[in-house]
Amino acid sequence: MSMSMNQLGIVKRNIVRADKAAVEKLSRFGVATIHEAMGRVGLMKPYMRPIYTGAHMCGTAVTVLLHPGDNWMMHVVAEQLQPGDVVIAACTADNTDGFFGDLLATSFKARGAMGLVIEGGCRDIKDLTAMQFPVFSRAISAKGTIKATIGSVNIPVVCAGVSVNPGDVVIADDDGVVVVQAAVAMQVVDAAEARESLEAEKRAKLAAGVLGLDMYNMREPLAKAGLKYID
Repeated sequence: MSMSMNQLGIVKRNIVRADKAAVEKLSRFGVATIHEAMGRVGLMKPYMRPIYTGAHMCGTAVTVLLHPGDNWMMHVVAEQLQPGDVVIAACTADNTDGFFGDLLATSFKARGAMGLVIEGGCRDIKDLTAMQFPVFSRAISAKGTIKATIGSVNIPVVCAGVSVNPGDVVIADDDGVVVVQAAVAMQVVDAAEARESLEAEKRAKLAAGVLGLDMYNMREPLAKAGLKYID
């Protein structure tokens, strides 16, 4: 990712977080619903996976930019956490070392963090699972890191293909990680609610045995496209 040098080595302490009510409402929806409701944007690359099945979170982004094999800034970002935050950790170059484990998780949890999304590696999976501290990472790796190079906290970052600004809403579940810009959070809530009620109607019909072929009026266009039934 491109990063101007004047953005390295800074910690922004005051960030504007998304509206609390919007965050609370978004937490009721799954990643797939939110992604669809937004017009299919904001979804991180599918290699970002939960470290345990059922891990899920919704919160406001506090961003950190790491250097390969160096987790020094993870200790710096901990101080900037407020209850309800999710740490979004990007790296200046591709790296899958184990930047994060149970000790940092203990610290993050004490600050009220909802979880971590890291385009890098994570370790101490058994302990993190027992703690129920959600982490979505690119890799699981026992490889340790050093503390030698400074990065930044609360600057715009690109994490797994998605631009994240401090204060944006981050939702993660078994389907992946999606980012909602703080400014449009309430609009996305409305679109997600509309989508959910429509899906409930469809689900009821499908459960009653109605076929998607009929519910979506697919038979005519399929015939036009040349589909033939033979016995």
